[in-house]
Amino acid sequence: MKTSAQQFPAGPPQGELAPSGGSNPRSGGAWGPRCEVSQKFFFDAAHTLKRTLEDAEEVAGSRRIHGHTYHAEVSVAGNADEDTGMVVDLAHLRNAIAVLRPRLDHHLLDEVEGLGPPTLENLAAFIWRAMAQEFSGLWQVRVWREGIGDSCTLRA
Repeated sequence: MKTSAQQFPAGPPQGELAPSGGSNPRSGGAWGPRCEVSQKFFFDAAHTLKRTLEDAEEVAGSRRIHGHTYHAEVSVAGNADEDTGMVVDLAHLRNAIAVLRPRLDHHLLDEVEGLGPPTLENLAAFIWRAMAQEFSGLWQVRVWREGIGDSCTLRA
């Protein structure tokens, strides 16, 4: 089942969320601003990397199997539905993540079909492709390694 957020113009939001029809969103009136909702998750996985650094020790460490705790955040954007007040029911987003997560968690990422070289960039794209099948309003996927401070953000 594909869950669709109401459509909005492509690109990042411009300025503040503005009410449509003159109603104040805080007053509970109809407003229809572009909103973004997100869900975070994490997974532990191992990988290797083929690097082109001149630092032989760093290259050797990357080529050995090693692991990280990865964090990811999936964001869906659109206009809040007039009847439900939601861009997307977060239960649908959590369910889609629950299906995706076992494909990555406690796996050797080098062997995950469709991922490619296990970089942050490819992880973000892999998660994007999995979520885009269900959420037409997919806006952003961010993947990061908290302990190292590295991250990659993929946006529509």
